[in-house]
Amino acid sequence: MSRLADYPLVIREAHVDSLGHMNNATYLALFEEARWENITRAGYGFSEIQKLGKGPVILEVNLKFLRELHLRESIVIRSEVLDYAGKVGHMRQQMIKADGTVAAEAVFTFGLFDLQTRRLIEPTPEWLAAVGLKP
Repeated sequence: MSRLADYPLVIREAHVDSLGHMNNATYLALFEEARWENITRAGYGFSEIQKLGKGPVILEVNLKFLRELHLRESIVIRSEVLDYAGKVGHMRQQMIKADGTVAAEAVFTFGLFDLQTRRLIEPTPEWLAAVGLKP
């Protein structure tokens, strides 16, 4: 298991819906934002993906909404790779409120995608390092 850097943020106006809490689709967008921030910091950002022709792909997600998130609430997104076997890994991400309670939790099934062959491939050493795993 590999824990990545926490990603703090504040829930903004564009994140909430007419019910006054965060829109369901926004959870996925913010989880993705945190994943991009982590891999970019690790040297595997968008420009590197374009150069190498290999990038992350999400294969499946299981998302649980546990507590409401409201406008201007501060949260932290915690990300950790649970496992990576062969071509497929699993990452858990949690949105954690200021009081420590988990507002949402998602488990993503993911892999590395070759942009030319359009196929899932074995993780490269650079990709494993980007997700916090040593090759």
